[in-house]
Amino acid sequence: MFLSLFSSTNHGPHSYLDSDSSTTNSTSHLVETENSYDANDGFGKMGFHFSNAHCQVYSDGFSDEVEESDEERGQGNSSFNDRNQGTKMDQDWRRIEIHEDEFRHPLVREICRLIECRSAWNHKHEGKMRHLLRGLKPRLVCAVLLSQSDERVALDFFYWSDRQWRYRHDPIVYSVMLDVLSKTKLCQGARRVLRLMARRGIQRGPRDFCCVMVSYSRAGKLRNAMQVLTMMQKAGIEPNLLVCNTAIHVLVMANRLEKALKFLERMQLLGIMPNVVTYNCLIKGYCDLHRVEDAMELISEMPLKGCSPDKVSYYTVMGFLCKNRRIREVRDVIEKMEDTKLLADQVTYNTLIHMLSKHQHADEALQFLREAQKRGFQVDKVGYSAIVDSYCKEGRMDQAKEIVNEMFTRGCIPDVVTYTAIINGFSQAGEVGQARKMLQQMYKHGCKPNTVSYTAFLKGLCQKGNSSEAREMMKASEEQWWTPNAITYSVVMHGFRREGKLSDACDVVREMIGKGFFPTPVEINLLIQSLCRIGRVDEAKKFMEECLNMGCAVNAVNFTTVIHRFCQQDDIEAALSLLDDMYLSNKHPDAVTYTTIIDALGKKGRIEEATELTLKMLKKGIDPTPVTYRTVIHRYGQMGRAEDLLNLLDKMLTRQECRTAFNQVIEKLCTFGNPEAADKLLGKVLRTASRIDANTCHVLMESYLRKGIPLSAYKVACRMFSRGLIPDLKLCEKVCKKLMQEGKSEEADNLLLRFVERGNISSHCLQHSQTE
Repeated sequence: MFLSLFSSTNHGPHSYLDSDSSTTNSTSHLVETENSYDANDGFGKMGFHFSNAHCQVYSDGFSDEVEESDEERGQGNSSFNDRNQGTKMDQDWRRIEIHEDEFRHPLVREICRLIECRSAWNHKHEGKMRHLLRGLKPRLVCAVLLSQSDERVALDFFYWSDRQWRYRHDPIVYSVMLDVLSKTKLCQGARRVLRLMARRGIQRGPRDFCCVMVSYSRAGKLRNAMQVLTMMQKAGIEPNLLVCNTAIHVLVMANRLEKALKFLERMQLLGIMPNVVTYNCLIKGYCDLHRVEDAMELISEMPLKGCSPDKVSYYTVMGFLCKNRRIREVRDVIEKMEDTKLLADQVTYNTLIHMLSKHQHADEALQFLREAQKRGFQVDKVGYSAIVDSYCKEGRMDQAKEIVNEMFTRGCIPDVVTYTAIINGFSQAGEVGQARKMLQQMYKHGCKPNTVSYTAFLKGLCQKGNSSEAREMMKASEEQWWTPNAITYSVVMHGFRREGKLSDACDVVREMIGKGFFPTPVEINLLIQSLCRIGRVDEAKKFMEECLNMGCAVNAVNFTTVIHRFCQQDDIEAALSLLDDMYLSNKHPDAVTYTTIIDALGKKGRIEEATELTLKMLKKGIDPTPVTYRTVIHRYGQMGRAEDLLNLLDKMLTRQECRTAFNQVIEKLCTFGNPEAADKLLGKVLRTASRIDANTCHVLMESYLRKGIPLSAYKVACRMFSRGLIPDLKLCEKVCKKLMQEGKSEEADNLLLRFVERGNISSHCLQHSQTE
């Protein structure tokens, strides 16, 4: 739950309202996105050449400052200096509304078309883009930004156009760009746009800083999000209710409820009174921490604080209770809501039905549906479809069909969503025949199946081993007036892969790419693994290179999969060749890639090449992993190259610390029967004197006993005692017996005496062992 600060769509009429608290809509939601990329600088990578009291609020336990430009410190010479204009902007901020006709403007559509063709750009295209740019009004530039489905592309266009001769972005464009970025994790891009505003002398308002805060929050960078408040303070912008609500929302989303409550106290001390949005954020925070009783207590206290709860306050609590199937308490909340003259209406029941259905509590959702009908509310097909979908996901198809029949009797004709849910349910249950009948029934009732409907049915066919039939249906899609999408192709591809028809699966991928859909690196890797598993590694390599040439997002993991298979087949030359191809394709190998080849070289005894490759990995700034350490230690220890191993370890440890590295070396040398070399490293291990070190000493002692050198094992035990470690008693008894057999009774008695001194054995037991 959040402010009405941010729009949640990229199309249709867009309204950017005044940042004053009176315009906030408490029922709006801040839609989370899953993008996890970083901003690019320009289109080059994508084919284009182209006051003291206020300190109490700003300081919230996050004292570290982020890097700032001179303009952000208030040192700019612009006439629109933020420090002098902060108060005015709170009350008179720019507004803009982008209407549908502006999205359909010929200039906007042509620029969007050119952006979509960016992979094939040349200087002619760029010249055309520059010419069109100069004719764009600020509102049309905003329309171009909002039309991009990929926010990275929008940001690249923003950067590119800002660098063009005789063109400068209008202040409105900056605000829209920040609004777009607030829906993503592109926090560095949002911060850079904010800094660019200061450099251009454009006044910045609280809303702009709030956008950057939210973007940092989405990226999981809480400290940076809160440090934006410090930036606002240095820019001379006073906090208002919008800023405080944003900060509380950020803290709540990061599960820092206690800090959010402290922030609430500070804003009240400054005379900034919370509104219903503030309290709704805190209510959500309580529910996220399973403190629903505290949330209800806060709701009851809100009227005493001059702010009555709204339906969103109660819906938030109901959502938590529905998720945990606490239906009785949901009804109690409804009663309390109605006691405050907020009557449960159709929206309330629809909300409850959807919440319960979402968490697969279909029976409880049906109860509320019946209750809504008794109270005279008309439940639409959307509510029915939610219950049907929930029953289908639980595999309760009979109940789902009963609900559909009820929809017909009540005159609520099922739509494509309802039918698709049933088709998907039958397909998941393996009843492909029933799913086929449901497709036919859709046509009889005048409901045309869409791509999702057919994809659900094709998935059922593939799960039953009928991937060939699924592919034939996909080829005949034009006759049925539907178009396969990327998911449809993926479903059929995975079906062929599970059936072992890998050539057909590869053909589906080629056809998929030809239609403009690209498989993910994970999907490519699954096919590559399947080919490698049956020994067709050359075909796997060829398929991977084909995907790379066709523009698919092939990554280092795909290359590593093929390299690993080459190494398993002892074809190291092919693996090394593919490693070179990675560099040529700008696909940088990682530690896993290097470790795989290093292990294969060591296995073949080519230890010098393995060393060279390890040093190359370190030189490129790649940190070795624990697996890398184990691999290097095993192969060097196997060949008895202790000195070379230690030299290499010293260089590896400067890049990435591994506390157990020397423990592994000692244990590995003992495994290969070289305890003398291992003993030289014992001092490095005993520096920490941990339980792991004790186990390593025990391995060394056992290795000495196997070689018939109990005196050396005795010395290791003595060194353990001197470091405060207690050796294993049974192991030491074995050492004593070997020492007695060699006539070294004094050492044996001394070892047992140390146990007596520390209270591990009694003196009586010592005398008994000596008599034996």
